[in-house]
Amino acid sequence: MHVAIGLVVLVASATALAALARRFGISEPLVLTLAGVAASYLPFVPEVHPDPEIILLGLLPPLLYTAAIRTSLVDFRANIRTIALLSVGLVLFSTFAVAAVVYWLLPVPFAVAVALGAVVAPPDAVAATAVARRIGMPRRIVTILEDESLFNDATALVTLRTAIAAAAGTYELWRAGVDFLLAAGGGALVGIVVAYLLAMLRRRITDPVLDTTLSFLAPFIAYLPAEEIGASGVIAVVTCGMILGHGAPVWQSAASRIAERTNWRTIQFILECSVFLIIGLQVRAILEDAWSSGLDHATLVLAAGAVLLTVMLARPLWIFPWMLLMRGLGKESAPLTHPAVVSWAGMRGVVTLAAVLLLPEGTPQLAVLKLLALVVVAGTLLLQGTSLPWLVRLLRLRGPSRAEDALQKANLLQQAVAAGLAELDARITPDTPETVVQSLRDRVTWQTNAAWERLGRSESEQATPTAEYRRLRLAMLQAERETVLRVRDSGRLDYEILQHVLARLDLEESMIDRFDESEEERIEPLALPEVTDNCDHLRTAPLVREPTEPDECAECLAEGLVWVHLRMCLTCGHIACCDSSPGNHATKHYGSTAHPVMRSVEPGEAWRWCYVDELLG
Repeated sequence: MHVAIGLVVLVASATALAALARRFGISEPLVLTLAGVAASYLPFVPEVHPDPEIILLGLLPPLLYTAAIRTSLVDFRANIRTIALLSVGLVLFSTFAVAAVVYWLLPVPFAVAVALGAVVAPPDAVAATAVARRIGMPRRIVTILEDESLFNDATALVTLRTAIAAAAGTYELWRAGVDFLLAAGGGALVGIVVAYLLAMLRRRITDPVLDTTLSFLAPFIAYLPAEEIGASGVIAVVTCGMILGHGAPVWQSAASRIAERTNWRTIQFILECSVFLIIGLQVRAILEDAWSSGLDHATLVLAAGAVLLTVMLARPLWIFPWMLLMRGLGKESAPLTHPAVVSWAGMRGVVTLAAVLLLPEGTPQLAVLKLLALVVVAGTLLLQGTSLPWLVRLLRLRGPSRAEDALQKANLLQQAVAAGLAELDARITPDTPETVVQSLRDRVTWQTNAAWERLGRSESEQATPTAEYRRLRLAMLQAERETVLRVRDSGRLDYEILQHVLARLDLEESMIDRFDESEEERIEPLALPEVTDNCDHLRTAPLVREPTEPDECAECLAEGLVWVHLRMCLTCGHIACCDSSPGNHATKHYGSTAHPVMRSVEPGEAWRWCYVDELLG
């Protein structure tokens, strides 16, 4: 019972602290770790000694899998050279840099020093991406950090296993490289095989419950066989997850994808928060054991500071020379501000916590080694985690523009809807009711209008049609749900029938786009996108015309209508309302004049649209 209570308290505390950190915009890993440190000194909090097998088998595979299924295989291929330099080259460089310092300062064999180097070498992207979500970083930097963290764990764990074997005198150094290649290749092969076996099953499973259950098993199905044959379970899980994530739109139903996404996000949140709290809870015991280990205290403090400094300096010392070399060879065009951020985003976390526990009993200075690992985790979280936002702001790096993202989403949705309408026209039969066809057209038109409305800025207080639809429909659903609940409480109908009706209402409410209006208010003005080379109309059209009417839609005024946003014809300068407006006069103007290109005249917007080729510029 006390174990169950402890787990409940752990998860509840981690959830509450993470919510508090989000509320005040503070780094979640840092808050959780510091809270764990404080709690470890409370008399009623028991010492925490996590089993390394629980960490490696129970936490690492699902954490890797949930990150892998959200990783873009296309982006990974585009950045594979950079990711390989970080996840393999940098990990090995950091390992031996730390090993040299430890071997110099502490009375331990070199193999043991290498083992500690492998323990502290792999960074954890959780802390870095938490900062990225809070302050915004260029998307390519975030992609590189996340993809690096997927594979650097494998390098570190294989190196650690090699060092432990060498320390025991049962290993020959020349076999290290061969074993690493076999572990990596075997893990990738296992991951590919498992991914395609699961894909074959998923094609035959339509029940979201069964599919989600299969998803929960996937990381362990990949990890355990790979470890059993001596391959890298980490690489097997990552490979399997990336393949399944890439193929999910083809292999899974929409309901299964939604269920999987929601469930894995919840699991990831619980595990990540719990891990950082556990890191803090171990501080007191590890600190006391190291302090009473018999090692001179001055040497202990010096070693802790030297290892932390080495870990923090090894990253820029590796990244900048390689970046300059790649730029000199013409294979890298990113500004130097990008490697500056990447080199400082080296916070350690869950893998370092788990790996140090793998050091066997009897290892020389084991308590000291555990303290050094803990100092690296806490030090990087505190020093790099708190200063990374400052560095990003100092270098004036900006995250993805919400306005640009909204524009690209609207453009992509427009293309998808055009394909859907073309398919609708191809499948209409003489027996198809016109009301059904019109209903389908109205539905997809509403979706595209909703996307385009987010790009508009209206100085009036009038809500957009989509916002009004959302507000009114949610109010209707609330009234409908209250009626069903009154019937339920009266006991007049079977509970199963009521559950079906409530499920339909919940499904519709979940489909309504709850776009956060506060996010919309923060959308910055758009810069002019590059004109596509595939459209002669956009290439030859001017950027602006003298408007025929000053900021008003004459047709709407004549018909007594109110417009939402305004557009300008770049052939004649005619001002008309957008497709979300009741009159839809901009499109009607194109229909009557065949003038091909219009642009937005809303404040801060500079995008143009070609009606003929349906392209954005």
